[in-house]
Amino acid sequence: MTAILLLKLTLVPLLILAVTMAGRRWGPAVAGWMSAFPIVAGPILLTLTLEQGAPFAATAAEGTLMAVLAILVFSIAYAWAAVRHGMWSTMARALAAYALAVALLRLLVLPLAASFVLVIVALAVSPRLFPRMAQDAPAEGAGSDLVWRMLAGAVLVLAVTFGAAALGPRLSGFFAMFPVMSTVLVGFSHVHSGPAFAVNLLRGMVTGYYAFAVFCTVLSVALRTQPVGLAFAMAFGCALVVQLLARRLGGVGRVAPALRT
Repeated sequence: MTAILLLKLTLVPLLILAVTMAGRRWGPAVAGWMSAFPIVAGPILLTLTLEQGAPFAATAAEGTLMAVLAILVFSIAYAWAAVRHGMWSTMARALAAYALAVALLRLLVLPLAASFVLVIVALAVSPRLFPRMAQDAPAEGAGSDLVWRMLAGAVLVLAVTFGAAALGPRLSGFFAMFPVMSTVLVGFSHVHSGPAFAVNLLRGMVTGYYAFAVFCTVLSVALRTQPVGLAFAMAFGCALVVQLLARRLGGVGRVAPALRT
């Protein structure tokens, strides 16, 4: 087994495990905030860099940045559908909205700086578009989904990286941002803890996407001018700073009782 294949099979599932355990202790806002950090797209872009080269991954990172807009469409669509529908019906509607958003965004090619500004504006506006829902009491026995969460992460990494050559760099970047954390974490949370918990989880993710946008932007620039290791270190370092600032300014983590996702 090569080192790259081992990375694909282990890193993302382990990161999903860490986020899940943290969310079960501190609640949906913290879980959402942590989920939005590039714990899935980051490893995918790293493996694309190692397999396809830095220029390919730099372009892919631009696509991943724009895909944040599609994720916001998914999140808002899910939140409103969850008001009236069960998990499966809600998920189908949200994924359809995501697919439509990706199809439209593929036609929109902007300079990196313009894409970054557009994403930041969308992140600032989107929290106001979520419905307000009373928090349900979490259900017990919600731990059986952990293996499925980890498996979903591994499958996504394998699918995107193995298909990267055929997809091309920009579309690979979009697929690196496929809402695996949203579908897996939110879907199981909806079933076990109710729609309000799922909506609060999605709302918490919005705060974390500021760091994600910074990560993609810095990485796209750095991969064109710096060694691969330094480029990823710079991107993750800048994202971590923004993530911590978002937590402090947004009040993430000041939740009352610990809830299970």
